[in-house]
Amino acid sequence: MTEPGTLSHGTGGALHISVDAEKYRIEPEDLRNLLFYGRVIPICEDRSRTTPGGILVSEISIEGHAAMNASGKAVMLHTRVGSYIIPLISFQRVARGEAISAPLFPLVPGVTA
Repeated sequence: MTEPGTLSHGTGGALHISVDAEKYRIEPEDLRNLLFYGRVIPICEDRSRTTPGGILVSEISIEGHAAMNASGKAVMLHTRVGSYIIPLISFQRVARGEAISAPLFPLVPGVTA
């Protein structure tokens, strides 16, 4: 079973997703597409490394996606390390900066509440 994660508000309106040792990000322009238009958006990861010559190289890769659930009352986050769900109201509060963070709940396939 996957471990719970955290959604937090970042600089410039970006959202940060922390799950296990993995750190992901949702860009502000993508966030608007999800919240206002219900579009599926990418979840990105920064991969920074230092070359043998001492040069810092940063790469951004898409490592998952976020989408509204069928009822429109929650956001589902799918990453390499697992799938999570967060109530829409909690997601919106973090996105607006009203809350610093909110927990993510593991989304277990085949289990309905």
